[in-house]
Amino acid sequence: MRYCKYLNHEGGIDVPRYAVVEERGDGWWAVAPMGPPEEDLAARMAGHEADAGGFEPRPLAALRLLAPVTPSKILCVGRNYRDHATELGNEVPKEPLLFLKPPSSLLAPGGTIVMPRLSKRVDYEGELGIVMGKRCSRIGPEEDVRPYIRGYVIVNDVTARDIQKSDGQWTRGKGFDTFCPVGPIVSDEVEPIAGAALTVTTRLNGEVKQQGATGDFIFSIPELLRYITAAITLEAGDLIPTGTPAGVGPVQAGDRIEVTIDGLGRLENIFTAQ
Repeated sequence: MRYCKYLNHEGGIDVPRYAVVEERGDGWWAVAPMGPPEEDLAARMAGHEADAGGFEPRPLAALRLLAPVTPSKILCVGRNYRDHATELGNEVPKEPLLFLKPPSSLLAPGGTIVMPRLSKRVDYEGELGIVMGKRCSRIGPEEDVRPYIRGYVIVNDVTARDIQKSDGQWTRGKGFDTFCPVGPIVSDEVEPIAGAALTVTTRLNGEVKQQGATGDFIFSIPELLRYITAAITLEAGDLIPTGTPAGVGPVQAGDRIEVTIDGLGRLENIFTAQ
């Protein structure tokens, strides 16, 4: 299953809707309506009866896309690639390093990332995100984590680097409004746990700045979910960005950032000054 979330103009108002997504020769297409992913599978695939009769397949580029997640929390993993930890002069963590971004930081594909006046350096960080599919707590050491995962998505963990360093803890530097672009789709058709590693690539104004593989994680996805749920209950819809590869760097107003991951498309946003 692959899906997106978008705004549909109905009866004079904009209504958020979900659609099943397929990859065609000319890109990603919304091909059928579906209900919210929090509903059971039959309800999701049935879609909204009012929409189903008149739904016409459309390329995602023609839709007003929204972030395809509605998390109660965004629980991020820091320094999960050795080369990223060392490029910032940090030690490789002995245990997963966790921090939170507020849901108010979410931003749609194509949305504008606002660089706050309070910061003199804002960085991009392309990442793979895990979208949880059901509530889980204290996942066992031998338990398969995959039944808890709804799918995967592209995330840009935008960071006010100077504020992150000066504060000592990361909430403010990571949590500004617009600092968590997510999308364009959620998919369970990629398999970074038992399948081939996924490549995360970030381009700044068309130039490759980051390229890393999820096979290079310090802490694997099962290790992360077991560690997190030993302390924190995860709910359906929660978002877990898994860390960024080396190559992070500063941006300027007007810069265009693109993050691509195998099978998940391209997340593109523009930066602007506040």
